[in-house]
Amino acid sequence: MDMKTLECKMNFTIEQEQESDGRWLAEVPELPGVLAYGATSLEAMSRAEVLALRVIAERLEHNESRPFAINISIPVMA
Repeated sequence: MDMKTLECKMNFTIEQEQESDGRWLAEVPELPGVLAYGATSLEAMSRAEVLALRVIAERLEHNESRPFAINISIPVMA
């Protein structure tokens, strides 16, 4: 019997915005609850990326998701 490998890919985007108090907020909309604050845009995005990877790892570890290719997009500052 010939079995084909099912390939699943998910793309994650990190969105950011500056709060009125000067802090930066970054979130991954595809993973509800994955958001992080930072003193700078880069710090917030780095924290959100780390948190996203932890959430994905936890889901895989607890069989809540199957393995898939990961592509994280981070917008480039002008």
